[in-house]
Amino acid sequence: MPGEPLWIWLTGMHYSNIPQLETTMTFAYWCVLIAALLPYFTVAVAKSNKHFDNNHPRAWLGRLEGLPARAHAAHLNGFEAFPFFAAAVIVAHQLHAGQTLLNGLSGLYIVARIVTSPVIWPIGQRCEHWFGR
Repeated sequence: MPGEPLWIWLTGMHYSNIPQLETTMTFAYWCVLIAALLPYFTVAVAKSNKHFDNNHPRAWLGRLEGLPARAHAAHLNGFEAFPFFAAAVIVAHQLHAGQTLLNGLSGLYIVARIVTSPVIWPIGQRCEHWFGR
């Protein structure tokens, strides 16, 4: 058939018969990206000390106390929890779960990770100091 590519003529496929893939980046997928980046913010707090020992970082991190130690633990926990969250979102998309529910649960996961992050704790402590309890 003139004007059509050879592969269409040989296979009998037409553009209208080729299934279109969904290329939309849903809110849940954006949450997966955010969850992948969140541990880097907590480790920035852990390593913000000017006396960071780049020659022996594990020994130095093992001696941390207080907020930097909690931030390092949150950093490690973020990487431990991420694969399960990402897999859950991807599988839910593949199984055509309700998009509204999936978006809501993904957003709730991100909010929970941020609110329970040691990076936020000092703000809460400061507010408690200002407003009293």
